[in-house]
Amino acid sequence: MRKRLSLLATAATAAVFLSTGTAAGVAPATAPGKGQGGSAGETAPVLLTDRLVGPLHVNAGRHGSVTVSESFAGRLTRVDADGHQKVLYETADWSVAGNAQWRDTTYFLESQGAGPDPAELAGHVRIIEEDGHQRTLGDFAALETEDNADGTTRYGYRHLPDSCAAELPANMPASYTGEVDSHPYGIVHTEETIYVADAGANSVVSVDTGSGRTETVAVLPPRPYQITPEAAASNGLPDCVVGTTYDFEAVPTDVAVGPDGWLYVTSLPGGPEDPTLGPRGAIFKVDPDDGDVELVADEIMTPTGLALDDNGDMYVASLFGEGVLRIDPDSGGQSVVLAAAFAADVDLRGDTLFATVNALPGPGGPPDGRVMYLELKDGRHDRAAFS
Repeated sequence: MRKRLSLLATAATAAVFLSTGTAAGVAPATAPGKGQGGSAGETAPVLLTDRLVGPLHVNAGRHGSVTVSESFAGRLTRVDADGHQKVLYETADWSVAGNAQWRDTTYFLESQGAGPDPAELAGHVRIIEEDGHQRTLGDFAALETEDNADGTTRYGYRHLPDSCAAELPANMPASYTGEVDSHPYGIVHTEETIYVADAGANSVVSVDTGSGRTETVAVLPPRPYQITPEAAASNGLPDCVVGTTYDFEAVPTDVAVGPDGWLYVTSLPGGPEDPTLGPRGAIFKVDPDDGDVELVADEIMTPTGLALDDNGDMYVASLFGEGVLRIDPDSGGQSVVLAAAFAADVDLRGDTLFATVNALPGPGGPPDGRVMYLELKDGRHDRAAFS
């Protein structure tokens, strides 16, 4: 039940599970730039582009364009307002993750070696200047190897008797502390600092845009789960663990800056990320000055992408949930603003919401990841659904 796979591998595994069992519907084949109908007074979602390979990250740019990280292809792609695609970067050797734009410069994350029995870790921010010149910044692997951000954090069962621990499967320790791992995944750029959600280190990391100095800002706290009879049975666990609490790793997936200046971070719960244990994802906020961490919202199904508007409303891509959610910052209440299968990421540009959907292909099917956009009326949302 500990985190064993990198985020990409976990997502791909769960996609197969869902496609053979409880997969949601697929987004419609609508031509770029064309709406999908909708009732009177309702803003309909629009397909911007399709045939993307694992579009796990999207960033909204100028003039209706977006930049997409096609993570399963190791590719960074710019899509203009008419849906035309242009490859900015492609590699067969690196995992390409979140991207951001700052003025006329593109920043994105790439890494190697994350996950079980990893190869040598490597990771940095790659920068593409307006003139095409490339360089790298920061060193996430060196930071994690030296500091092991969650190395003193305890995960696993709380107060499990030795007699029960002896009945656990051979590959499951009763408890453990964080291991050295790094998978830089989500990114946001501010004036002088890049902040990164590291899904391997379970931390938020800062990179100074001038010096490249890389530092741990905060480690996300474990996510507790009370073991039910159903969870024990489905995971091959002994009956004696039923009713005990298991502290899962909190796996950060995206980071955004809120109107209050805090960093907001989506988190997967480690272990099974499919719906079998229910909605266990969360959103934390982190003070970038002192690393203080507070829980903002929980009981979210697989939150993998995040954007905030000026009111503090949180828009979340729920990968194995109903699509894109709006979460109220005060009550934590959730509503669906864009119903979709495999919504992986979301971004806002003014009152326009962009989302990647169909991000995980079913077994045997061709990749057909898509970018949709939706106009939010008066800065708020209208519910829009497609199936």
